[in-house]
Amino acid sequence: MKRTHGPLPSRDAFVLASLLIATLSFAQIAPPEGHSIGRISVNGDLIVMELDAGALGQANLFDLDGRTLRFLPEASGYRVENTALQWDSDFGPQRSDPNVVLRDFTFPFSGKNWSSFLIGPAGSLSFVSPENSTDTNHRDRNNGVSIGRFDALEEAAGKLINTVPAICVFLKPRMKGPYYVKELNDRALVTWDLTEPYGNIQDFTWYKTVNRFQAVLHRDGSIDLSYQQLAAKDAIVGVYPILNDKEKELATIAVDPHPSLPENLDVRRLSLRTLDGVLLRVTLETRGSIKPEGDRELDGIAYRVFFNPHNSGSGSTESREPGVTWTARGVMRDWTGGGDRPRYITFGKGVAHKVETSGNTITLEGVLPPALIGAGLVDVAVETETEKRQGGTVQLLSPHSVHLSGIRSPEIHLSSVTRKDGPFPLAYESFHYLALPNDRDLSCTVIKALGDKFDFLAYYSDFRIDNQEAGTPSDGPKGGNVTGTGENQHDLEAYCTAGRFQWEYVQPVYVGANQMQERPPDDAPVGGDHDITFYLHQLGERSPDGKLLPYNYAMSQLGHEMGHRWAAFVSARVNGETVSLGPVHWAQGLQAVVPFPYQRPTEASAMGGGVWQDNFDGTFTQLDDDYYVPATGYSYLDLYLMGLISPAEVPDFFLLKNLVSVGKDANGHRVFKAERMKVTIQDVIAVEGPRLPDVDHSQRKFNTGIVLMVEHGRDPSPELLERANDIGKRWIDYWQTTTGHRASMTVNPR
Repeated sequence: MKRTHGPLPSRDAFVLASLLIATLSFAQIAPPEGHSIGRISVNGDLIVMELDAGALGQANLFDLDGRTLRFLPEASGYRVENTALQWDSDFGPQRSDPNVVLRDFTFPFSGKNWSSFLIGPAGSLSFVSPENSTDTNHRDRNNGVSIGRFDALEEAAGKLINTVPAICVFLKPRMKGPYYVKELNDRALVTWDLTEPYGNIQDFTWYKTVNRFQAVLHRDGSIDLSYQQLAAKDAIVGVYPILNDKEKELATIAVDPHPSLPENLDVRRLSLRTLDGVLLRVTLETRGSIKPEGDRELDGIAYRVFFNPHNSGSGSTESREPGVTWTARGVMRDWTGGGDRPRYITFGKGVAHKVETSGNTITLEGVLPPALIGAGLVDVAVETETEKRQGGTVQLLSPHSVHLSGIRSPEIHLSSVTRKDGPFPLAYESFHYLALPNDRDLSCTVIKALGDKFDFLAYYSDFRIDNQEAGTPSDGPKGGNVTGTGENQHDLEAYCTAGRFQWEYVQPVYVGANQMQERPPDDAPVGGDHDITFYLHQLGERSPDGKLLPYNYAMSQLGHEMGHRWAAFVSARVNGETVSLGPVHWAQGLQAVVPFPYQRPTEASAMGGGVWQDNFDGTFTQLDDDYYVPATGYSYLDLYLMGLISPAEVPDFFLLKNLVSVGKDANGHRVFKAERMKVTIQDVIAVEGPRLPDVDHSQRKFNTGIVLMVEHGRDPSPELLERANDIGKRWIDYWQTTTGHRASMTVNPR
């Protein structure tokens, strides 16, 4: 599954997280076919998907508003009390330095007495020894507890175990605002007054929200977490000391040798152990040394362990449900921030990010989901994988039954827990919305019901899902058999298409999100140049009614994500050097002028890049940046890759390298020093080959399915129907405008 992602909240991060998603996608070669998860009906030009009961699990929303949680230490962990709100209205001084040094006492936590701690601006506290203070593996750049940008909170809560000693007071990524610290001789108090992000295309609100909560660290090691007022309803709450590393062996299974495999992939033994009764550790022992992190030869190899309840009918690796698959895959580039150092990344429900290698062993650990914890007897299977050209996937251990006893869920229900419960080695609860869907399930649900008649699918909903951003990634099999764009079609069967379906949103956009609003409210605060409110006056001047075009954010998302069907994956060969022009999003320094603008005279591609003015003194002025707000059109290179213009119609362009900001011009445009590299379309063709079908034979008529997802037993709300219909109409106009009327779009479900 090859997945790309929409733009980032900041220009500097624009490429990073999308590349992470693309990198993660390579971990699943030949994904299993999706299956239907709901009932399909048609309402005018809209498709309605009524989900099966429980298809996306159950939401678990925050229910501790106006309460205080007290964590009481015992030798083996904590007991927890849920009490009436205890709130200290004297916050102490506001802090800008997240590093707090205690003067009057030390705080006992996770087996140590701490004289300092770090405040996470998004609602956490962490405890890091001075010798580890530069460790960024488990902390974000603001010194808080870190989870991935796209990690679902339901999953991320378990992945925090054994990363860094921490307290999640109300850990919700992307929140911001002041925090305060007050120290007394027997306790330290930290108070946050935060807002959820607002005004941007990735946000759920146009206005600031109020989220006030407090942590008190007592000299005796007890912890109070208090919640005065919370607009947000999803977060991670709990205490995360490092576990005691008390192991219990569950099973050791000998695996038949496969001498034809490379020695690092010939698994000879599987060991299963529990850690403090809450984590499962899986160790694979191979015939020869495991490729360590940093070794370029680990790229493309994978180790997989399958867990399925015994007699579930899903013991083979051909069927993943209802079990769990844990995968460690070697990748050449680490888009999580580790640079180009080869490393292992993990996939699977509950598996931790950490992978340990030592000699001829590789170890994964994680939290098992309740379905497996309660299963008792579980079938375990193992396979390893190389790149397909080197032999593909080999199943080494067929399903072998094991008793996974002595493992309990580390998550508790904080609203109902009492002091009589426990003690718990750690205690947390994840508050979250409905689970993210499987994108293959989405396409299969639609195509199996209505037929293989859609090029694109876009999903909208009356409910929120477990994602901190209102936008959506995109993915698909790239149907249509197009070559010369850097990526070819793949996995058609997995998406239930015979070859037409190309690309889709991977999750629904919530009807209450900013990008499903026709326009910002009149009194919405004016944001920065990545917010549509920044452009109200400028765009209104060009409109007959003095307003910006409706559903601007929705067009930004649709134009960008569906554009990923073709862009931005190509490279060019310039003076014998192969140079990436992206990947995934066009590089910031790529000259990506739009020939058919959507709403402004000067626009950079919806897929990134910029519009650059050469000042002929070694500097370049950025006339339009690489962010896609307000909605923009497609560049010459995009249109060539889409099959809508010929190579001869693509003017020479350039790539700016080694960009260094030197200020702004009189009009407020950013100015950079840079090295200019000329690029031609023939330089691209030299690497990728010609775009086929060519411009005379390419697809010109496209159809998008606008899908409304509703929970089981419900109908779409009037707001969802109205807004989705309007978005469909705007999408038809956007597509025709930005393709120069060389292609047409319909939203026909029939």
